[in-house]
Amino acid sequence: MSTEKPPTEASDNLNDTSITTSDQKLELTDQDAFPDGGLRAWLVAAGSAGAFFCTLGYTNVFGIFQAYYMFNQMPERSADDIAWIGSVQAFLIFATGAVGGPLFDRFGAWLVRPAAVLYVFAIMMTSICKSYWQFMLAQGILTGLANGLLMFPALSAVPQWFNRNRGAAMGLAIAGSSLGAVIFPIVLSNLLTKTDIGFGWSVRITGFIMLPFLTFAALSIRSRLPPRRTHFFLWSSFREPMYVLLIASMFFGMIGMFVPMFLLPTYAITKGMDESLATYLVAMINGASIFGRVIPGVLGDKFGRINTLIGASVATSIIIFCWPEAETNASIIAVATLFGFTSGAIISGGSVAITLCTDDPKNIGTYMGVGMALAGFAALVGPPVSGAMMDRYGRFEEVTYFGGAMTMFGGVMAAVAKSKSPQGLFGKT
Repeated sequence: MSTEKPPTEASDNLNDTSITTSDQKLELTDQDAFPDGGLRAWLVAAGSAGAFFCTLGYTNVFGIFQAYYMFNQMPERSADDIAWIGSVQAFLIFATGAVGGPLFDRFGAWLVRPAAVLYVFAIMMTSICKSYWQFMLAQGILTGLANGLLMFPALSAVPQWFNRNRGAAMGLAIAGSSLGAVIFPIVLSNLLTKTDIGFGWSVRITGFIMLPFLTFAALSIRSRLPPRRTHFFLWSSFREPMYVLLIASMFFGMIGMFVPMFLLPTYAITKGMDESLATYLVAMINGASIFGRVIPGVLGDKFGRINTLIGASVATSIIIFCWPEAETNASIIAVATLFGFTSGAIISGGSVAITLCTDDPKNIGTYMGVGMALAGFAALVGPPVSGAMMDRYGRFEEVTYFGGAMTMFGGVMAAVAKSKSPQGLFGKT
């Protein structure tokens, strides 16, 4: 008598990589299946960079808004209250990946177009906000949702075109956010402090700057593979220890990263730095992270992608621990620059590392989207906790110790994840 059991949903998920139709076969071990270059492939990476320029490139500058709101738009609100706007926005950016990633796997890159329209609409709505709840709805919720729906399909397209050069290509794409986070703080700082056009038009102008980049992204980002026809969510992925541990690594690393991203400009002002110069610190962080995303991506392709993530996490934690010792303008600028370079590899390195968890590139969008959505819960922890610690202690030392410890623990989780890989802890992974 046969003891064979009928397949369950879990087993179907587990065998997703073997399910193909006669006209959609993909030899997963064939390196030539990935173009790994060429005009079409690099246009996809460039389009993704354009999308990141407008999405994370803009939302990464919330430190500018945090400082501006505290002294102008909402002086009656605490640092904790204002931080919740950026925290909700950052959380929704990543949480939306739980839908945006699987949608890309099933339907392709078309999602970029309506998401781009919704994102510009959210920027314009922010420009007319007057009260706290309006900022929360427009800048926190709507911007976060539109950002995630645009960002994850844009990023998920890149690994379909690259394998050997995946770290470099994804690093280049995510570096678009760093370039945007250099330009937008400078634009906003000058518009807000050196002109009389007001807050509303300052924000609207940033929206108009985004239009050509989003248009290019909508035209150039394309899927290479046929849609995945299996289950929307791949629950079997959570049976893989390396995947779960990499998500944990990203979660703790992001908690620590949010501390200087949100509070370094405010810290600099308390140390006597001119307010206009302090607003440029965010631009300095993100300018350095351009190199921190591209260079480690190239090194990761050669020496191991998880190795790069571990090194970036440890280096970033050391810099955060040293932050309270910086009391002059020069030393604060040095901290901002070093932090920008090392932390730049955490987001890009974590994203590339997650792609190692599946052999089927048709599943990459789901793996990355769901993984980053779970890691994005860090946005609900990092900024509010650091803001609450500031309100309670009235100084920055405790906040920096918290941020440094979280980032270091993220590096430990990445090392444990590496030990679960086929190559082991000391292999090239």
